[in-house]
Amino acid sequence: MKQHVRTVAIAVVAFAMGAALSHLPQAASAAAAPLVAGTVDLAAMTADTMPAPTATFPNLRSKTLVVDDGMTLALQMGTAFKHQHTNADEIQIVLEGTGTGWLGDKQIDMKPGTLVIIPRGTTHAGIVDTSGRLKFISIKSPPQDPTDVHQVP
Repeated sequence: MKQHVRTVAIAVVAFAMGAALSHLPQAASAAAAPLVAGTVDLAAMTADTMPAPTATFPNLRSKTLVVDDGMTLALQMGTAFKHQHTNADEIQIVLEGTGTGWLGDKQIDMKPGTLVIIPRGTTHAGIVDTSGRLKFISIKSPPQDPTDVHQVP
């Protein structure tokens, strides 16, 4: 129970950081629809209830849950190859599973409660699930253009 409370607290802090970042000057983008109050049961979401992987990330399922001016929040499950985003900062919060990934030029351990801060231009990836499928929140600010994925060897 304490771990779930801590994870929710981390998610709230990360959301607040994303919202704060959204007020920094940036290129004009289409206005998002106003936020609507509600709840999402993240624990109930499984790979079977998530959209199919894309051609870009064939081992990653992603469901966008919040779109606001200046940021998006998605639930993601799986792994991704090493890549960078040149025009979006990303914050990831691991909810379930364990694994290893890349952050810059270092390999990192990922487990529930891990907060990963990824400034634009930083190489990152979740490359190996070691215990259960990695399930995490991904907050991007500003919203990432789908073409802003640059594979890194």
